[in-house]
Amino acid sequence: MLFYYSFYIIFVISISIYLKKNAFLSNYSGDKHQFFSNKKDIPLSGGILLIAPLVLIFIKYPIFDIFLILIFFIGFLSDRKLIISAKKRFIFQIFLIIAFVLFSDLKIISSRLEFFDNLLQNSYFAYFFSSFCLLILMNGSNFIDGLNGMLILYVIIVILLLFKLDLISFFLIKNENFIFILILLSILLILNFMNYLMLGDNGAYILSFLLGFIIIKSHNLNSNVSPYFFILLLWYPCFENLFSILRKYFQKISPLEADNLHFHQLLFFYVRKKLKLSIVKSNNLSSILINFFNILIVSLGSTDIYNTKFQIQLIFLSLILYIIFYNFFLRYFKLIRFSKK
Repeated sequence: MLFYYSFYIIFVISISIYLKKNAFLSNYSGDKHQFFSNKKDIPLSGGILLIAPLVLIFIKYPIFDIFLILIFFIGFLSDRKLIISAKKRFIFQIFLIIAFVLFSDLKIISSRLEFFDNLLQNSYFAYFFSSFCLLILMNGSNFIDGLNGMLILYVIIVILLLFKLDLISFFLIKNENFIFILILLSILLILNFMNYLMLGDNGAYILSFLLGFIIIKSHNLNSNVSPYFFILLLWYPCFENLFSILRKYFQKISPLEADNLHFHQLLFFYVRKKLKLSIVKSNNLSSILINFFNILIVSLGSTDIYNTKFQIQLIFLSLILYIIFYNFFLRYFKLIRFSKK
């Protein structure tokens, strides 16, 4: 296995250099929400390089593999501008996620709230709630993928912490496969920071789908661990999505309409203006800053994973800090934009 893993890593590096050199699978479309991106042609190849090894690693979960491939194709067609409508893309996601949850019998078993747990006893509600959580995670992860390394590094942090706490069952992922996934993600992270590739919608969808699957399985296999610890692990991409939906709702804007007012985009703008860095350096630094905060939060949460009150306090602390800094960066963004008019 070591030979095959090593060969694939070499292949990933080589094909990434080739794709970048020949400007294949280009990323830049000129959309207004890409103002913080490097405008050079960068291949949206991250998901393409991830899909085959992930399918092989989870071969004993054929239902997961089938839907992983289908979700990958939604993202791939989106990246190729063959599915332009965000509404159509979201409808496809809803259909696939609900079908996956039903076929795999994937349920969140406990919230440690009596009223909500009673609702979870109802299969229809349990399936709906699991589907809702996966959809929020997938779209939130796609939001934060606007920064180099943002999503890849976030996924590395979460699965490393789960492994360290022995919350990932050997029956789900064998140790050698787990190590390979980490090495592969680390290589993709470096290539992403160097602008040799981006995950694209295809990569963001399958990585977040994988992460959601692992989290729910870990939650089911470790019922003594507070469910709010698992929520803490995913708070940032999920809240980024929910916050964006609420913000656009109050602004009477369609939640599916792309804009440049997400937290990570405003942070990028602030970093670039204040530190006067290049687009790439500002992009990378913003990603590192956000993930550094998340490392601190989830590491603190990992010190007492059974304490629900402690986990809820950390979640609320994260949300409060998010809102405070979001408003600070938004005011700065508007001030600079207004001063240019």
